[in-house]
Amino acid sequence: MRFAGLVEYDGTDFSGWARQPGRRTVEETLSRALSTILRQPVRLTAAGRTDAGVHARGQVVSFDAETGLSPSLIAYKTSAVLPEDVALRRCVRVSEGFDARRDAVSRSYEYRIVNSSTRSPLKRRYAVHVPAVLDRDLLAEAASLVRGTHDFRAFTPAKTYHVRFERLISESRWEERGDVLTYRITADAFMYNMVRSLVGTMLEVARGRRSLRDFGRLLEGAERSEAGPTAPARGLTLVGVEYDEDPWERSDDG
Repeated sequence: MRFAGLVEYDGTDFSGWARQPGRRTVEETLSRALSTILRQPVRLTAAGRTDAGVHARGQVVSFDAETGLSPSLIAYKTSAVLPEDVALRRCVRVSEGFDARRDAVSRSYEYRIVNSSTRSPLKRRYAVHVPAVLDRDLLAEAASLVRGTHDFRAFTPAKTYHVRFERLISESRWEERGDVLTYRITADAFMYNMVRSLVGTMLEVARGRRSLRDFGRLLEGAERSEAGPTAPARGLTLVGVEYDEDPWERSDDG
């Protein structure tokens, strides 16, 4: 039987999603909990491999298991044995061919900034404090340039396993609520550090350190050294994954 799971985690104390020897990762922590509840080894496939310190409220996984437990009971029991910074929020039965990574048609992230002269202790784990004055109009224009299909090699490390650098961006915009600025982006796929590098470079535009024209040029396949810094991980959250057939609507969740 194949299952899909909706996973939420605070990435602060994790070394990212992917299993790494001697490191605390979300994959290792969740697979161990599932193996305990289901009394069998569980191998997970995730929609996205978030980096160290990055959060998620919409991570999707798929896994196989032979069990008499209902999907809803799997979610409940697994979350009960997981540490406080990760939970299996939902579990559903899906078709045998479903693959959380391969079948995803888009992924969405949010990046939060507290743009204020003083920092916010309550937001420190999930947003980055930027005290500098930011031009909101320039931020909006930079975000609009990101939409569409571009070559994003300037926004991922020069030494990379990626062989294809074009990505289709269907959503790219900044929203303002009080002193919190939230960048929302949706793409068919993302590269390592891509969102954080985009944010770091857009902040340079908003501070007058880089022109919009130069930012646009970076989207044509410039070198990584020509773009701006990588923004801190704690501001980034994986918020959702889309599929042609929504696993949460067309499934048996017991």
